[in-house]
Amino acid sequence: MCPVEKIASCQITFTPIVSDDYMEDVKRVLDIIEDSGLENSVGVLSTFVRGEKSKVLKLITDIYEIMDSKTKFSMDIKISNICGCGQ
Repeated sequence: MCPVEKIASCQITFTPIVSDDYMEDVKRVLDIIEDSGLENSVGVLSTFVRGEKSKVLKLITDIYEIMDSKTKFSMDIKISNICGCGQ
């Protein structure tokens, strides 16, 4: 049974476009994801995140707001309401 709050699964790919140090920008985004407290798994090309829908959506907003002043970027996001909780 799922918790009262709706669960969302999300795949995020953050790509710095104009950056003084693209590796540092990617590391900063990974730190933001880790600090969110959401379940996450870093892959080679993207990071998987799962948790309460409102927290996942807040994370996406936080990444955008924080990185907007640091670099020009592209962020590819896939999000699903199928969480695998046996609904």
